[in-house]
Amino acid sequence: MRLTHMTDYAMRLLIYLAQRPERLCTIAEVAGNYAISEAHLMKITHQLGLAGWIATTRGKGGGMRLAREPRGIVLGAVVRTMEPDFFIVECFSTGNSCQLTGNCKLTGVMDGALRSFMQYLDDRTLADILPEPPGSVATHVIRIKRPVQARAA
Repeated sequence: MRLTHMTDYAMRLLIYLAQRPERLCTIAEVAGNYAISEAHLMKITHQLGLAGWIATTRGKGGGMRLAREPRGIVLGAVVRTMEPDFFIVECFSTGNSCQLTGNCKLTGVMDGALRSFMQYLDDRTLADILPEPPGSVATHVIRIKRPVQARAA
């Protein structure tokens, strides 16, 4: 499965805004930092604003910021907002003309995989994907699994 560029850029935009909560950010600023089209980013900003993920202010001195705390932005919900559909196999779509429909188990397997994928995203928030601030000490612990040593007889 591959997400659209719109979803990818929406996630990047949310990360950018989360890293700058003290101020409004502009489309030109974000587009310049990520080397993406301002027109494309404007469409994404509009969708995120309609969904309530970001707040926008028009006019001179305007811009955008997160409308919620990063912990309140569930990644699965953002993906559902941005993706036009989840037709990962033909039989999921309307107008399905697959000759195997009703006679194969692919639909069930793909549906289960899609549900697992979305559940994983539903269990994560924007706060979970934010990079560590420069100069901060990482707060997570890396556990290294050591092989079990055989005992000498």
